[in-house]
Amino acid sequence: MTGTTTEFIMNILVIVFLITGTFFVISASIGVIRFPDVYTRLHASTKAATLGISGIMIGAFIFLYVEHQIVSGKLILGIIFILLTAPVSAHMIGRAAHSIGIKPWSQDGNTKDEYADTLKEK
Repeated sequence: MTGTTTEFIMNILVIVFLITGTFFVISASIGVIRFPDVYTRLHASTKAATLGISGIMIGAFIFLYVEHQIVSGKLILGIIFILLTAPVSAHMIGRAAHSIGIKPWSQDGNTKDEYADTLKEK
């Protein structure tokens, strides 16, 4: 009885991780298409895609461990790699966009660029 209950709970956990990850990946792709400027698109692609890919990889890791008793080091390294490199690369792309003069979008046209203000003070 406990073996089947444990398997059922683990299958539900895998399904939750996969569905959550898929939701975040789809919302990231919609955000990249719909958002108006490079900064908001970077936010959508970095935050949501990082969570989505990590969720899918965690679900795959749990599935492999439960079904085949395999501890996949490649999945663990992939999760760590995505969590470390995606935010850093988005930050660098955002800084590059700001340094070439791309202004943040605002609905009324009045944006306060605090980063440019701190650069002027130095």
